[in-house]
Amino acid sequence: MPAPEAPEPSRLEALYGADTFSRQVMQKRLPKAIYKSLVRTMDHGEPLDPQVADIVAATMKDWAVERGATHYTHWFQPLTGLTAEKHDSLISPDGTGGVIYNFSGADLVQGEPDASSFPSGGLRATFEARGYTAWDPTSPAFLLRNARSATLCIPTGFVSWTGEALDTKIPLLRSMEALSRQAMRILKLFGTDAGVSRVLTTVGPEQEYFLVDKALFYRRPDLVTCERTLFGARPPKGQQLEDHYFGAIPPRVLAFMAESEEELYRVGVPVKTRHNEVAPGQYEIAPLFETSHVASDHQMLLMETLRRVADRHGLKAILHEKPFAGVNGSGKHNNWSMATDTGVNLLDPQDDTHTNMQFLLFLCAVIRAVDVHAELLRAAVASAGNDHRLGANEAPPAIISIFLGDMLTDILEQVEKGLPKRTLRGGTLDLGARTMPQIPRHSGDRNRTSPFAFTGNKFEFRAVGSTHSIAWPNTVLNTIVAESLDEIATQLEKAAGSSPTPAKLQSATLAILKKLVKEHKRVCFNGDGYSDAWHAEAAKRGLPNLKDSVAAFPVLKAKKTVDLFKKYGVLSKPEVESRHHITVEKWVKQVSIEADTMATIARTMILPAAVRHQQLLADTVTATEASGIDCPDTIEALDKFVALVAEARQALLALEGQLEHEDADPSKHAAHINTKLIPEMRRLRGACDALELYTAADLWPLPTYRELLFLQ
Repeated sequence: MPAPEAPEPSRLEALYGADTFSRQVMQKRLPKAIYKSLVRTMDHGEPLDPQVADIVAATMKDWAVERGATHYTHWFQPLTGLTAEKHDSLISPDGTGGVIYNFSGADLVQGEPDASSFPSGGLRATFEARGYTAWDPTSPAFLLRNARSATLCIPTGFVSWTGEALDTKIPLLRSMEALSRQAMRILKLFGTDAGVSRVLTTVGPEQEYFLVDKALFYRRPDLVTCERTLFGARPPKGQQLEDHYFGAIPPRVLAFMAESEEELYRVGVPVKTRHNEVAPGQYEIAPLFETSHVASDHQMLLMETLRRVADRHGLKAILHEKPFAGVNGSGKHNNWSMATDTGVNLLDPQDDTHTNMQFLLFLCAVIRAVDVHAELLRAAVASAGNDHRLGANEAPPAIISIFLGDMLTDILEQVEKGLPKRTLRGGTLDLGARTMPQIPRHSGDRNRTSPFAFTGNKFEFRAVGSTHSIAWPNTVLNTIVAESLDEIATQLEKAAGSSPTPAKLQSATLAILKKLVKEHKRVCFNGDGYSDAWHAEAAKRGLPNLKDSVAAFPVLKAKKTVDLFKKYGVLSKPEVESRHHITVEKWVKQVSIEADTMATIARTMILPAAVRHQQLLADTVTATEASGIDCPDTIEALDKFVALVAEARQALLALEGQLEHEDADPSKHAAHINTKLIPEMRRLRGACDALELYTAADLWPLPTYRELLFLQ
């Protein structure tokens, strides 16, 4: 009997990585010696041989041209929070009237964009224009396709002529190296470093977003300019019925999701999950874990892909943290862990967790890092968009705390008292129906109100904003954990020696764990992070509560922050100061643009519509009274509406007055905006949202929340 034929690969199987110059492609196409040399560069940081670069470039060019590429670009992530690309043709004249495809090792390794045209926070003056992009061989090149061509995209870092980092990737790579160095010291002491050359950090970032109809989107100047609604009364039905979360995905949305996934699969982004989120019109996409810098690259690709594909389906993907008042905002849950390059997850508790001293040490290193640098973690997610979300009913509070769950909390309580002797078990759940299986239950619950929660074998940093690049929060996270590992390794080496016996290692480890738990347990909290009681308790514990970005910004330039980044070679003092300057300046510009947009919409759209409605009411009163009929109810309605219009006019004038304020110092300007301008923005919105509730629907100039949110 003949053997059955192998099944045809599915479309997604065939697509996955098809447009990625992956290791598998390199191994197949490159000469063996060249491939091995490149792997040593990628995995062990050996200098790149120029001859190797030439051969890799020629091979990469052939692969790209076979797939329709006509151009290449150094794809990088400047401090705008977006990506950047300058396309150059792969085609050059051959000198005889024809053309050839040409791409050298020099073209691959280095490019030269204009550094003065990107945010530099004072690192570069306008006349100091030179900057360089440098190939990151550890992040796969990929093809970016449109209807007529394909472009070879080469992930790169971006530095100034002076060598200072002007991007998010280079500090992230430096922070990963810093953490690896310190983690290897711990592994060496425990004798678990055999075959391990470095420790990696891994990330799986979940992305929340909204979808609205494109035609409605372009009728909202606030969405077009600011990607959030600056006005909008709450509809009668929002998310209060809790019927959207995990509900059936509308066919139009599902078609968009499927095409987005296909494009992401082509460039090697391992997307795994899709579902309706809590708010109407809100959705989520989540990938599998990858090494932090590759995950960061792929996260930027994912956001760009969502926006691009949505447009083809007559939709707009909105990634803003709070595009609609009164319903859930959007975050980017940053699932972070540490693993050896041999594949061992260092935050995996394993079965008998109380005996796993190495795990407990890495766990407590993270706890210490979050406690010591809670303000810096908070500042790492500060932005104008996140100010509308953090502390609201769908996002963690601005107080940084850690959720550990019952099992780990119990073990750390045992550690504080002595040698831990038990690990709590989750057991099984009997569902009470014979046809249903008994299912295993985790040893601890989950906590959606915690900004930093342990979720099985990783920490979920839930405070990252949906528009953020994950590179910066992970740079901060890696660096603060590196410092904790350094502190712990130093104590352990001193107490146990360089080659300790198992008994001596356990004794020294237990003593360090006790000290860590005692000093830093204040940051651990398993309860309701939204409750007033927690805010009071957090204050009693001495935990910082930086309620908005303006309160958090000074942390970015504090001496403690500068010293931390400098010590571990992640950022120099000028590089730290530049990021503070850029972050504050971006916040000022973003809120100022929003305020200016509000004033324009109120002046040219809302108030004219309200005046027309007022005229209709006045005409109705005049005509009714002329017919000899009293109409006190209509007169009362007119009086109330006139008062609303007057309040809106007064709020508009007050807002326009605050917009005239200027300050050369971005920090002072931010403080003024926070205390003077934003309250006037809230006042104007309140007045205009009230007008929306009473203005005739055919006169109201903006698509309402009901129209925007309930997309089918």
